[in-house]
Amino acid sequence: MHLSKRAGALFLALAVVLIIIILWPSSRAELLFDRYELNSSSEFVSASDKAETFSFSHISFIQGDSLQVCTAPAVTGPSLGSVTGDGGYDYQSQIFDYIIQSGDTITGLSEKFNISVDTILWANDLQKSSQLKEGGHLVMLPISGTLHLVGRNETIGQISKNYNIKESEILSFNQINDANEIFVGDLLIIPGGQKLTQSQIIAQQPIASSYFIKPTSGRITQGLHYYNAIDIANSCGTPVYAAAAGTVQRAGYISVGGNRVQIIHANGVVTYYGHLSHISVVPGQAVAQGQEIGRIGTTGWSTGCHLHFDVRGSANPLANYSVGTYISF
Repeated sequence: MHLSKRAGALFLALAVVLIIIILWPSSRAELLFDRYELNSSSEFVSASDKAETFSFSHISFIQGDSLQVCTAPAVTGPSLGSVTGDGGYDYQSQIFDYIIQSGDTITGLSEKFNISVDTILWANDLQKSSQLKEGGHLVMLPISGTLHLVGRNETIGQISKNYNIKESEILSFNQINDANEIFVGDLLIIPGGQKLTQSQIIAQQPIASSYFIKPTSGRITQGLHYYNAIDIANSCGTPVYAAAAGTVQRAGYISVGGNRVQIIHANGVVTYYGHLSHISVVPGQAVAQGQEIGRIGTTGWSTGCHLHFDVRGSANPLANYSVGTYISF
């Protein structure tokens, strides 16, 4: 009986410690978020607060019966794509979404927008034989060239060399003042750039089929499109969750994606959540898998309440579902 009481007391003490560990970092994140109101002109935290958000880990319950420890990727310094940050530049504002009209052809659109046929093909992963479907969407660049997805540990020097274009031209055209404002998973317009050879392209990161969970509940309304994205429609205000543990790179408003959150995961893969009506996280914040990061909305270039979910650096797990499928978180 005496041993049973001691065991019970020990179990209670451990439970209290575990609760403190679970709740303490969460409350710190909430306090930090309370100090920064995210809107179209504010998507940053100060250097000291950014360091604070990098310093804590999360222990969270996954599906109610197991524990997972989530930590932010190591911060190695200001090399391109290695850190998260404020990034107040809306450097994709020149990219626009074109809705295909009856009678449109790739050649005709090339002439209409004064860009090369290859530019349209490369940006939309099309072949010259591809047929355009009325009502579909095309990504249109403002100039002949290509899009570049920034890979893990990639430098602006490497990008410049691969495309044979000056670093200053890439930065200038994308309206970026400092190369350190570019991060893994960002998309850059390369004016005059040609599609890279297979050996120059950073290989996609293979991930286990269970690595990502579904980021929300709703009906898939559009299959793979710019950039490696799937659209999931549901009522505005429906919660959106982190598909895997990671660190928030960007959180705020841009012209194309509206309110968006961008998360880098420990393996260098980046997930992007667009058109949100509400954002619940800040740049630099560590998030656990399944943690709410925002709510479905229709901000930016959006035709209705939905989540634009894309995966940069690996396959999009939702690509396996056909349009019309209802998925549940």
